Amino acid sequence: MKNTYIARQAILNHQSKTIGYELLFRDSPENKFPEIEHDIASSKLIIQNHIHGDIRAISMGKLAFINFTENCLIHKFPLMFDKETIVIELVGQEKPTKKLLKIIKFYFENGYKIALTEYDLAPHWDVLFPYIAMVKIDIEKINTKRILPAVARMKPYNVEIAAERVETRNQQQTLAEVGFNYFQGYFYHLPEIIEGQALAPIKTQMLNLLSETFNFPLNFDTVAEIISHDVNLTVGLLKMVNNVATGTRIEITSLKQAAAYLGEDKLRQFVSILALSNLTSETTDEVCKQALITGKMMSALSDKSAFKPVSDFAFITGLLSAIEVMLSMPISEIVKTMPLAEPIESALVTHDGLLGQLLDITTTFILGHDELASDGSLEENLNNYSLDKAVVQQEFIAASKWCQSLNIEVLAAS
Repeated sequence: MKNTYIARQAILNHQSKTIGYELLFRDSPENKFPEIEHDIASSKLIIQNHIHGDIRAISMGKLAFINFTENCLIHKFPLMFDKETIVIELVGQEKPTKKLLKIIKFYFENGYKIALTEYDLAPHWDVLFPYIAMVKIDIEKINTKRILPAVARMKPYNVEIAAERVETRNQQQTLAEVGFNYFQGYFYHLPEIIEGQALAPIKTQMLNLLSETFNFPLNFDTVAEIISHDVNLTVGLLKMVNNVATGTRIEITSLKQAAAYLGEDKLRQFVSILALSNLTSETTDEVCKQALITGKMMSALSDKSAFKPVSDFAFITGLLSAIEVMLSMPISEIVKTMPLAEPIESALVTHDGLLGQLLDITTTFILGHDELASDGSLEENLNNYSLDKAVVQQEFIAASKWCQSLNIEVLAAS
């Protein structure tokens, strides 16, 4: 588990009403941009606060302004977001290229709002005006007297102008008279640090997954198998499905179905962001180990007993059984961010239904308790479902060995 940090600064209109927040990656409670590449910063922000978190909550239901380099745009990272929720902030460019113009036009045609940040008033940027919604100007670097000709060139395209680093009311009033529409800076809102937690995938599984995504066409069975070996990858995949799902509710019953629902392009995007963000660790912790053992054990037990009707849901339910501890969030809130089938959701939140009973029996056995959290003794429940305690013990040992073998792979690869 890693602490994650993000800075959020409000962007306001003439009436001092917040229209959105610029989200900025941070790697510590110290409120400054770390010395890392913009590509990595963007991908870390996405993985930590969109795939593993809720970027809509962070931006308080307003637009999220997110920095993307040309490289991030080429890899189509913004397509992971609902076009109604974000503004693409183009960073890191000294001048427009034919390739940049083409990719900006692509996002414009797909309905995304684009802001050109670090705008220096140079005429060579004019080629982007038909496709962008906003330019952002650092007023500490640009003399406001030079802005009027640029404003005139933007007017036919309805490009709006945002001022960055506004520190006094006098500045705001002067800028409004010149033609600025939006304002951002310390006068309104100091960037505030929001701290959270992100989960780190096992390095070996990440490498295996990367390797697999180089194959064309993708083998979704193999991808699902690799993802099933890591709780964090599982969580990321399910959140990714939830983020791209539109219209009717999607009910995921297996990792293969989740991978296939994303399709090859979005699945490769998901993997590339994980790789680029460098959010890997050498080993898994005890909570993750227990979740892996629970999933493997539930899957095995469901093949041998009255729990066979829920066998398709067993492994993923066990794998997610410790997610509340891992994310330090109520399970009832976590499941809202995942498109899980109703039996899985009920089993995780209230231990209801046949699947919930299997989860209860399995976790009670693993923890060495005699009484189930729901009702009755472990012995009684095993008898009710025709489960032999010796068989359950064997499956526990088998699942533990399987989990250990995953860690051996990690050590061998490191």
